[in-house]
Amino acid sequence: MNEPARRASPSGKPLPDAARFLRSWAERPLQMGAVQPSGRALARAMASYVDPASSGPVIEIGPGTGPVTAALLRRGVAPERLVLLEFSAEFCALLRKRHPEARVVEGDAYQISRMLAPLRLPPAVAVVSSLPLLIRPVTERLHLLRQCFALMAEGAPFVQFTYATAAPIPRQGKEHTATPSRRIWLNVPPARVWVYRRHAK
Repeated sequence: MNEPARRASPSGKPLPDAARFLRSWAERPLQMGAVQPSGRALARAMASYVDPASSGPVIEIGPGTGPVTAALLRRGVAPERLVLLEFSAEFCALLRKRHPEARVVEGDAYQISRMLAPLRLPPAVAVVSSLPLLIRPVTERLHLLRQCFALMAEGAPFVQFTYATAAPIPRQGKEHTATPSRRIWLNVPPARVWVYRRHAK
């Protein structure tokens, strides 16, 4: 399928985000993990854990078509502070078009240390994740969390949502604790936000 066909509907008009997401899920179900973007209520809940007045980058991993990105901007996070790490080349192109002031990096979030090393970022004030973590082994999820903690300021939150009832990363560990939100019933399907923080040294 050529690139123009990938980005447009049969009528030639740009695809709605839900259709883009569904098509990407059909092409790569084990990487997408969901069939539609996060709803507005869930995106707003995730963004609420980020302090817009703090200084430093905000890293978003797995932004997809950008519903949480938009919520972070509505929250008051300056666009130039956003670092968006996305696996899909198509979604990266979309994010660059919609958020030209943000830094968009195409790559594997599970290799986040290597992917973001060239940017030489100061400590991040938050990492916000929409990755489908439960499709990956728990060892990979923990490795991702450790990499993110290494990129973050002390006490900064790692924010992750899940549709499951269980925690997406073990709730307690030697290096971290986690706190869940209430279930967000306005999202389809209902979801919960988990916030992970590294133990103070």
